[in-house]
Amino acid sequence: MTGNTTVSIVGGTGYTGGELARLIHAHPQTNLQEITSRSEAGTPIYRKHPNLRGHIEHCFVDPVELQPCDVLFLCMPHGEAAQQIDRYIDLAPLVIDLSADFRLRDASVYKQWYKEDHPAPARLASAVYGLPELDRTALRNARLISGVGCNATAMNLALLPLARAGLIESALCDIKVGSSESGATASPGSHHPERSGAVRTYSPSGHRHSAEVIQALGEIDLDVTVTAIEMVRGVLCTAHVRPTRAINDRELWNLFSEAYADETFVRIVRDRRGLHRLPDPNVLSGSNHADVGFAIDPNSGRIIVLSAIDNLVKGAAGSAVQSMNIALGLDETLGLTFPGLHPS
Repeated sequence: MTGNTTVSIVGGTGYTGGELARLIHAHPQTNLQEITSRSEAGTPIYRKHPNLRGHIEHCFVDPVELQPCDVLFLCMPHGEAAQQIDRYIDLAPLVIDLSADFRLRDASVYKQWYKEDHPAPARLASAVYGLPELDRTALRNARLISGVGCNATAMNLALLPLARAGLIESALCDIKVGSSESGATASPGSHHPERSGAVRTYSPSGHRHSAEVIQALGEIDLDVTVTAIEMVRGVLCTAHVRPTRAINDRELWNLFSEAYADETFVRIVRDRRGLHRLPDPNVLSGSNHADVGFAIDPNSGRIIVLSAIDNLVKGAAGSAVQSMNIALGLDETLGLTFPGLHPS
């Protein structure tokens, strides 16, 4: 496809819907056609996404009025996209679902982690996982692309070079997340007096995003702990890896450098001095970059890898747009060159 590719978003009142609207608006080869909302139909988009005031003058439309388009992004609660996926595929030659509905290729694995049968199991095998750093070839000419889990993205990018080299005996990922990971709908845990100042571990083990990492990297020995901290945007994964053999610092540097040498959005951040010598999600706000750093414990030989992203961009809308670009044969950086904010 070339020229003005028409793009619509289903479920546009949430944070990922707003981020998609922002990125598509800045994209030189796309045209934002419609954004749907059952509850806000007829109201201007900027009422929910005030940063878009004066930039996007659309009003939300009712989902039943959705028109055919070239690319359709689905930003719906868990389970809803899968129930209507046939309708959406009929509306657009490329559908990208940002929920967890199509991330896992095996229906039995889906049931294991989500405790329910998949609504559209026949579609799982054809859905392509939308993290370009894992497999660009599969994304080219894809028709159904799944979004990525934000925590899974941070883990995948931290562990990918080690997994490909067969260096992971076991990995423990300690993940710290911002409040926007909970979405735009309020909950007891996101209530300001409960969240402000909190350092609350809400998933000590067995987080669902582990399934995405195992699917992407193979049957590695993996455990995950997730903690909510005083931050709005961002994910910081600190992966403690017991290697299958001893490895020195130079070899580790070469391993990560070679793995990410051609990855525009993955930066190795590992300086000897300075405030920002290791990855920090605070400097990635609004950016599609992922910052990765690493060290070796000289006593135990344990490898420590840090991976930082903006959960709403590289962990959701940004990776989705990057995947769209690849599927359409476009430069994958289009619409995604915003460098982030400092301070944010």
